[in-house]
Amino acid sequence: MKTSRHAKILELIQKNEIGTQEELSARLEQEGYQVTQATVSRDIRELKLTKVALSNGKQKYAVLAETNHDMTQKYVRVFKDGFVSMDMAQNILVIKTVSGMAMAVAAALDAMDCHEIVGSIAGDDTIMCAVRTVEDTSALMGRLRKIVGE
Repeated sequence: MKTSRHAKILELIQKNEIGTQEELSARLEQEGYQVTQATVSRDIRELKLTKVALSNGKQKYAVLAETNHDMTQKYVRVFKDGFVSMDMAQNILVIKTVSGMAMAVAAALDAMDCHEIVGSIAGDDTIMCAVRTVEDTSALMGRLRKIVGE
């Protein structure tokens, strides 16, 4: 029900200029959803909706979304800030990080869509990545070296 309601909310705000929770509640009820103000408020927060200004001075709800480019740059910055060194053992890539940064750097690697990595395990300052092949490990290391400027 929640997933269906969220999809309907996104559809409604895309097709209509809805500027208040009351308007959104009324539209949802017209569509057959029985909602409370608290439910609508929670849905707005979960969907990361924000209000944007219209040319007529009014406001409407819109989806707050960071561009993929913005997010990629953040992950690259986390990777660069936490990176210390890397080495390989066959198809295992071992990345050393600043103490306490291994999980953040591993999450950045995951978000950077390194398709060569099958999975990774992060400790405090070390990440072990299982890579598909030895060749993929070498290629990945080359890409990561470019990111950190080595």
